[in-house]
Amino acid sequence: MKIIVTSIFVQDQEKALSFYSDVLGFVKKHDVPAGEFRWISLVSPNDQAGTELVLEPNNHPAAKEYQSKLFSEEIPVTMFGVEDINKKYEQLVKKGVRFTMEPTTMGEITIAVFDDTCGNLIQIVEQ
Repeated sequence: MKIIVTSIFVQDQEKALSFYSDVLGFVKKHDVPAGEFRWISLVSPNDQAGTELVLEPNNHPAAKEYQSKLFSEEIPVTMFGVEDINKKYEQLVKKGVRFTMEPTTMGEITIAVFDDTCGNLIQIVEQ
């Protein structure tokens, strides 16, 4: 068994699609109408057959509460791996991304956390 799809709740699918593709560099794999919303999934440009990230609308009250609580407690909703965290940090800062934690070494890893502008904190980790 392997993970093929994971999702995060977003406040605005169009805004999230723009941020995750234009700012973070993910590639849109699916964008299909699904009632009043869309099934939008993205993949890493380096692994387009890999795990898909679905931008899930947070229209359900439980989803809104879950997302809000994680954000207010400063808990990242997911983690993305990067090869050079300091380089990625500088690239994202230049694109206007707001970090809540600059690159910080914790044992054998270095992490940083940023705001995705759609209700989530995202952690990056140097692999």
